[in-house]
Amino acid sequence: MYLTHLSLTNFRSFSRLDIDIPKQNLLLVGDNAQGKTSFLEAIFYLAAFSSFHTDQDRQLISFIAASDPLSVVRIVADYINSGIQHRIEVRLIQENSTGFNNTRFRKEILIDGVKHTLHEALGSFLAVLFTPQMMRIIEGSPEDRRKYLNIMLCQVIPGYSRCQSEYTQALTQRNALLKQISERSTDAKQLDYWDEILAERGARLISARINAIQEIELISSRIHRQLTDSQEILRLVYQPAYDPLPQPEKQLALPISTPISRLGISIEMIRDGYIQRLQNVRNEDIARGITSLGPHRDEMRFIANEVDLGNFGSRGQIRTALLSVKLAEVNWIEQHTGFKPVLLLDETLAELDDHRREDLLAYLGGSEQAFLTTTDLTLFSNEFINRSTVWKVTKGYVHSITG
Repeated sequence: MYLTHLSLTNFRSFSRLDIDIPKQNLLLVGDNAQGKTSFLEAIFYLAAFSSFHTDQDRQLISFIAASDPLSVVRIVADYINSGIQHRIEVRLIQENSTGFNNTRFRKEILIDGVKHTLHEALGSFLAVLFTPQMMRIIEGSPEDRRKYLNIMLCQVIPGYSRCQSEYTQALTQRNALLKQISERSTDAKQLDYWDEILAERGARLISARINAIQEIELISSRIHRQLTDSQEILRLVYQPAYDPLPQPEKQLALPISTPISRLGISIEMIRDGYIQRLQNVRNEDIARGITSLGPHRDEMRFIANEVDLGNFGSRGQIRTALLSVKLAEVNWIEQHTGFKPVLLLDETLAELDDHRREDLLAYLGGSEQAFLTTTDLTLFSNEFINRSTVWKVTKGYVHSITG
């Protein structure tokens, strides 16, 4: 899978961009705050239909366009998949603006000229993005890690996005009912209906996460050994809020360094156990007014040589671990879909030593199409530059240097 053309209108710093894309590796060079990262963000948006940098799509509208009563952001791309050309288009429409609070905002997605819902469109175009800001996946909150998992799984696992949406809706309803029961002392059996829905949807999310994390761990550990010259062993530790492998009573919890496999547990077993646990903690949930168990509280930790990188990892360790996981994500997506995703790397070489840079650039030789940004072209070998197209990005404008 690779892009052949990209068109941007009113996206971030790009008022208008219309450009053909070469199939080979593309280097975007320029100073900071010129639009390099926004270029990658636009491409990734076509895969995830959300931005990793903001939860508010309104923030993607260029500053000048946002002040107009009617503003439209358009991201349009032509791409080749299995020898067939497709077009994907996203429109972010802000209209009837009589003040910020009265602004209507909607999103339209078109695949080959036909409108699709978000759930239908996910998986049409595939991309993997790495930016330095993504280091918060390891350093940040559990919510950052859950967001990463959801964005990745939505691209690949059929029905995951819809299931996640339905789970969130059921969770909202259950939490509202918990507060009502607590305040008005109404019948707690009203929760049975929402417990069933929550457990059904939640079990599918948990099962998908169990399999994905274990599969990506196997791939990323091999890549990580290569990038660290076999000096570190990387592990991904999934810590579900509802664990289908519960700890026996009066037994100490296993340390985080102890490998645990949850493979082979069926969705039905997870669902049945989850319902039972929801019933066991029902009184506590009513007292607190929130649902205490479920995928909305899952956690994942990154461990290198039995050290939790989120708590004790150096910046270099965290960057290398995350890069290993993102490269593993490329392979994992290809294994599940049969297509190589477009790889987007933002300022990836800046904090790597010479040896790790060489290993990474050699690894990129197997990608179908990769976009890399940099402020310093000397970080790349002459051989890699000669095999790539180099573009200069300046204040939202792009022009070719080579290629």
